[in-house]
Amino acid sequence: MCKQIRLIDGIVPNAENPLNKHLKMAWSPFQFFRGTAQLFYADLAQALFTLPDLLLARPGQTFIMGDCHLSNFGFLTEEGSQGDQVIFSPNDFDDACVGYAVWDIARYLTSLALASDFGCGLLEGRYLTDEVDIDDDLNAVNTDDVRQASEAFLHAYTRRLQDVIEDNDARYNVLKKFDEDHVLDKYCRKASKRAAGGKDFLSKSQLAKSTTFEEGKLRFADKPLKYQRIDTAEYAEAEKTFRPYLDDEVLDIVIRLDAGTGSNNVGRYYFLVGPSDVRSIDDLPLCHIVEVKQQRQAAPIFAFPDINPVNALNPAHLTADCQRFMQRRPDLLLDEVIWRDKHWLVRSRHHARLSVKPEDLILNDKDPSTAFCQYASACGEALALAHSRGDRRSARFEQFMLEGLSGNQDALLTACQQYSEQVIQDYNIHCGLLGK
Repeated sequence: MCKQIRLIDGIVPNAENPLNKHLKMAWSPFQFFRGTAQLFYADLAQALFTLPDLLLARPGQTFIMGDCHLSNFGFLTEEGSQGDQVIFSPNDFDDACVGYAVWDIARYLTSLALASDFGCGLLEGRYLTDEVDIDDDLNAVNTDDVRQASEAFLHAYTRRLQDVIEDNDARYNVLKKFDEDHVLDKYCRKASKRAAGGKDFLSKSQLAKSTTFEEGKLRFADKPLKYQRIDTAEYAEAEKTFRPYLDDEVLDIVIRLDAGTGSNNVGRYYFLVGPSDVRSIDDLPLCHIVEVKQQRQAAPIFAFPDINPVNALNPAHLTADCQRFMQRRPDLLLDEVIWRDKHWLVRSRHHARLSVKPEDLILNDKDPSTAFCQYASACGEALALAHSRGDRRSARFEQFMLEGLSGNQDALLTACQQYSEQVIQDYNIHCGLLGK
């Protein structure tokens, strides 16, 4: 375990000089799982965690998320900040590569089991979160709920694959509307209001919440825990390097601090982009935020370096290609740059980006099982559509996965439940190293 953590983070968890990422991973096994995708694949490579062989043949390969779990799905706008169509889909491609689809499936199913443990641990005071206040009246999802949600996820995944087999154009479908009694309906409505043209765009969009007008100029707001100002020389170097990849003038640049879990310790800049003559809040729709993020090798490739020749691309190039394939209408601002001898991914930040907090899915003052299953089902649909776009010329992948999953569902669910227990053991070791 320590070897794999050092591989990504550079150091082993320790009490003397801990990384902020490692402290965050100590909040719960669920957080630990989010921050150690490479460990999942190392365990697969070393047969500490085994998946059904029938799902591990070449036809089962496609473009995958690589770090698939229930917190890496959410609402965003197609074509990035250039578009207004809000959809529910995978929203993290930092560990994307070509791999086996069952890896994404297994990682998601494991996250469901860990989410149940997370909820119980929050109610019992064993785990930490900074997202919600824990009320004594709340109930957490249980092991039966996990089983139902896992089956709902797999059913939705296979149903969408069947749709593609019957109609090739079905792979271009997206999830953009939900019934009123669906857990995602209110989130979908909220995200739509934050998109450009929505009634909450000027107050609650990612752009509006991140910026301020001062002396007639738009700039990033002063948020010391979120944004760090850079000196004049670094600002000029960054602007000169990345301006050719942007679609308008650079209005401001900051370093983004403490974002994410798995990528918490990588370099990340935010560029505020728009016309140079922006003068008032009414001009805000003309602007957007572009993220420039240092990319490292995708987690699956460390353990499976020869799984597919496509994965030999540099990390930023591979991430951009995977995102283009997996999304119906990928970001219009999506590119890769070599700067300071590192690979950087350039991509827009969605105005309406919105995710469901896992705490809101696993804790409820009534019965959380319905919402948990509804959410898992939506993720299954969205993942199947993303996977199916890897090959748009045939349905070979879909047919292979349907046949492989049909007779291996129970074995897959059992393997993922057992592996979640291994994650909890590794988490306890992690906490011990930190002196927690």
